[in-house]
Formats: sequence, structure tokens, C-alpha cells
Amino acid sequence: MMKENDSILVFEYFTASGEKDKCIISEAEALIFALLDDLNEFNVDLVINESYEGVIKDYKNVNPIFIDVDVIEWLKDNASKFDNAIFIAAENDNNLFNIAKILEENDVNIYNSSSEACFIASDKSETYEVLSNIVPQPRTFRFKIDPKGYWKRAIENLHEKWQAEDPLTPLKLIIKPLTGVDCEDIVVIEKIEDLTLDLDKIFKPGSRVIVQEFIDGTDVSVSLISDGKSAIPLSLNKQFVELKNDKGIYMGGKLPFENKYKDEAFEIAKKAVEAIDGLKGFVGVDLIINSDEKDIYSVYLLEINSRFTTPYVGLKQVADFNIGKSIIDLIDEKITINDLDISLDGEVEFKKSGDNLIIRRV
Repeated sequence: MMKENDSILVFEYFTASGEKDKCIISEAEALIFALLDDLNEFNVDLVINESYEGVIKDYKNVNPIFIDVDVIEWLKDNASKFDNAIFIAAENDNNLFNIAKILEENDVNIYNSSSEACFIASDKSETYEVLSNIVPQPRTFRFKIDPKGYWKRAIENLHEKWQAEDPLTPLKLIIKPLTGVDCEDIVVIEKIEDLTLDLDKIFKPGSRVIVQEFIDGTDVSVSLISDGKSAIPLSLNKQFVELKNDKGIYMGGKLPFENKYKDEAFEIAKKAVEAIDGLKGFVGVDLIINSDEKDIYSVYLLEINSRFTTPYVGLKQVADFNIGKSIIDLIDEKITINDLDISLDGEVEFKKSGDNLIIRRV
């Protein structure tokens, strides 16, 4: 519930910390400015790098706080001055968890997922365990990249075991970091005989990864908002993912995406979000629509993003309601999930092009 001080502390990690990588910044800017537009009815204390001084003056409801240090270090010293916060960050270096934890420890009311929910969702193995027997997921195993190469034998043994369960269907594997974003450092093993990759050159020795059975199909996500107890799907999103040199690269998406398995994807995403205590605000769920129609499951859950994800900037263009305001009103218990009228008008595509994120109606 919003406290006596009705202002809201708002920030996005990269734009607050002064990130210089233009590819990262284009997406970060799109997210934070979309959120600021949604919060135009609120008093906002915005933490942002001093390089944005000329841009922020256009927002009449925004009190800018310009910094030239990492925002996490700034929060450690200043979070206690604020009562309410909503922020945008990713799982890199545990930033999402660390920020939520700092705000919680300073008794700040946050319109984001709790630190515990961020921890579970950020760890693909933890997510798999928590959601086991709740929603369909690819078979998943966690292991450690060791400097002596025992990891290779571990993958071969796992492949042999899983392949024996269905010997007539060639089994592909996918290896991912335990925590990671935007398909970074994903390796696909087409044939186990070709397992000559030096994974310790991709993943540092000592790092933990997961290996999953590779499901061929259509990459999608579901965007939802949640009050911490109930979640409501907003849209099914087509994901543009490119596989280059055995690595996955997230390029953007298109929404809303019409597919005959939309309702099933919505149901799986909703069940998953509601099964993890503390998932609140804007949440993204990555799924795969199975191309093998003989399989028992048509849709598999891949992972949960307990945070604002890129489709938010697309939804902002077509939603007939204010997503950011709805999140705050839900968590403040001014409205309920049942009060929301989820309607979208049109289609939008958002795609990375060079260092830019291009957003256009289609």
C-alpha cells in the first residue's frame, strides 16, 4: 500500500548507472520512457544518469535525481529516504534480486516482484523445481562446468539416459547459464557425437549451467500483470530468436500473436506466475509452442522473467488501458484483477536493428 509520501521512486538500471553500450541503452530508454508515460498521474522521483538532464525536463510530474554512480551503490545510501518504488532491471549480476533486497531492507513498498521471487525466477533450476508437476517443462538437469572436463561425460550420460526413453526420436540438447537474459550464451547440441565444444570457453570453469532437451517449435512469451496472488495475461508475443554459431540471440518480437494454442499458453503462464509467491507487477513468461503435434504437450514453459520485459514497450502502443497505473492500483488494492478490462487495439513489432530498438505498428 502506498505510504504517506505519495511520490514513487522510479529508475531503470542502465539509464541510471550511465551505461554506454548503445544497443543496451536503446532498449533501456524505450522501457523507462514508456513507464514514465504510464505514471503521468503520479509524483515521480526519477533516478537517472546526469547525461539525461536535457530529456527529463519535458516531464512535469517528474523530480529528477541525477547521479553519476552505479544505481545500486546509490540505493544503499539513499533508499531509506523513499516510501514507494517501481523499477526496471534485469538479472545480470543478480541486479534484479539485489535491488529488490535493498528496497525491502529499507522498508520501501515496491511495485515489483519480491527479492525471493526474483531469486527463484532468475535461477532456471530453481524455477524448474518449483514448477515441477504444475506446468509442462522440458526435462532439465543442472551441473557445473569443471576445469578437468568431467562436464562432457555428464552430458553424454544424460543424453544416453534421455534418448533411451524415446530411441526412435533423435534427441537434441540445449545448454544455458543458470542465470541469464535474452538467450545469451545458449548452446545447442544437435548430435551428441558432435560434442566437441569447449564449453569452458563459453561458460567460466566453476559456473553452473542447465542442460535441457531441445523442443523444436515457435518461440513465444506471455506478458502478465499480477497483484502477488492472481495474475492476468495481457498478450501472447511472438519472439524473434536467431541461432548463430550455436548461440541464441533475442532480436525482438511481435504482439499480439494469434495462435491456436494461445489459450493453453495463457493458462500455463498464469499457473506458473501464481505458483511462485511474491511475483508481482509486470511479469514475462517464455514458452515454446511444440512443432511436434504427436507430443503429449503442445506448449512448454521455458522460464519466467520477474520484471518488465521488452514486450512492455509494444503493449504500450496498443493497450487500451494504462499498464503502469494498473500495476500500482492493483498492488495498492484500489482495484482487483477482475476490474481490469484487457483490450488491445492493433499489432506492433519491436525489433533490434544495429544499436537501435525499432518499434512500429504493423
